[in-house]
Amino acid sequence: MRWLWIDRIISLEPGRRLVAVKNVSAAEDHLHQHFPAEGSERVLPIMPGSLVIEGMAQTAGILVGHAGAFKEKVVLAKVSKAELTADATPGCTLRYTANLTQRTHQGAATEGKVELRGPADDAFTEIGAINLVFSHLDHNGAGEAFPEHNFVFGETFKNLLRNSGIDPDKVEPLPIEA
Repeated sequence: MRWLWIDRIISLEPGRRLVAVKNVSAAEDHLHQHFPAEGSERVLPIMPGSLVIEGMAQTAGILVGHAGAFKEKVVLAKVSKAELTADATPGCTLRYTANLTQRTHQGAATEGKVELRGPADDAFTEIGAINLVFSHLDHNGAGEAFPEHNFVFGETFKNLLRNSGIDPDKVEPLPIEA
């Protein structure tokens, strides 16, 4: 993963729930073109909805990966629901809450809530729901061969976990419920 769309993990309940935050900064390159000034219109920097969804995918993916002690190559397989009712602009903070609803050897499903706090706001306001389905590549059933190393949970993700107080090398896998 080249870019992280979350800054820090706030809380983790293994196998149940993970909360992460993303601070939207005017220094982020993607904001300069989304939407640039045209004619008499001012610049309107908005974090694209697809990147908000990716932030939830990373949050929920870490939750799913943690449940399996980061042994599986967890990849997003399906966005089953994505509703966003407000835009994130520079100075805002996004809070992602992912809940694990199903976990099997083949993959997992999550339900997520997205909240936003503006620069002048005291509290977060719910702005969306994102439900996702993940696949464990090593159990994909298609007979595809993938590299042995876990290219999904590389050093970038491990550093994010460590900086959030979670040691990815000391996680025990949780049992999969029948």
